Amino acid sequence: MSLFLSKLLPLFIYPLGLSILLLIVVLSIFLWRPVFGRSGRSPKISNFSKSIILFRKSRLASVLIAIALVILLVSSNEIFAKWLVRSLEWQYLPMELPQADAIVVLGGGTRPRIAPRPWYEVNEAGDRILYGSWLYKQGKAPVMIVTGGRTEWLGEGGNPESQDMAAIAEMMGVPSSAIIQESQSFNTRDNATNTRQILISRNLSKVLLVTSALHMPRSMEIFRKVGIESIAAPTDFLTVRAENNRGWTAILDLFPNVEALRNTTNAIKEYIGLIVYQLLGWA
Repeated sequence: MSLFLSKLLPLFIYPLGLSILLLIVVLSIFLWRPVFGRSGRSPKISNFSKSIILFRKSRLASVLIAIALVILLVSSNEIFAKWLVRSLEWQYLPMELPQADAIVVLGGGTRPRIAPRPWYEVNEAGDRILYGSWLYKQGKAPVMIVTGGRTEWLGEGGNPESQDMAAIAEMMGVPSSAIIQESQSFNTRDNATNTRQILISRNLSKVLLVTSALHMPRSMEIFRKVGIESIAAPTDFLTVRAENNRGWTAILDLFPNVEALRNTTNAIKEYIGLIVYQLLGWA
């Protein structure tokens, strides 16, 4: 049971919202199916009349589909997505960072070196290792801990994320002797508990915690819960204070947008994850 809670449960948080939406659509189709089956018996009825009949005979299905459409439209709205993302990202804004004992960079921002990729690659959250390396170059801490593992049965598999990040950090000028790899974690709580053991073994305490701004509120709660003195060093901001004056083209934000839908999904994932972690006593 503890294995499920610590390793598997966090993996199911992410697709929860999409699964609920899909369930609504499937249920709606199931409820509508008997009506569609009878629609062929009245070939002389106009399409508009058929739609009215479908709505009257299966109002529940119609309401469920309407709810699904509203959720989809709102979630893919740029204005709503920015508001939701900002509610998380702006909890920890960048500041003048003090000296610390270590810089801790959380995984989730790299892709493994698997053919045909010529080298390690970064994704949207790749700013984590870039910013962490820059902080080291600024002399903010003498060591950098890169934390993140990988499972062979989930996703692409490959080497641990910590190895990806260590290679990128070295390329950016961080000496290998200053990089500590933690490769056994599979979620943010693992990152925190395993990092704590490293800090204790090396007599370190204060850390600069580097992760995506969207992920920072949950990460800070978890790291503080395990007893690590953490200072937020957020990066990878999806929302900014000042945007270009777009004039009338700003109306485009009202239309559905794939990127907005992705950002909404990620923000909801963070809120659900924070709630679940608090219920489990992890945050």
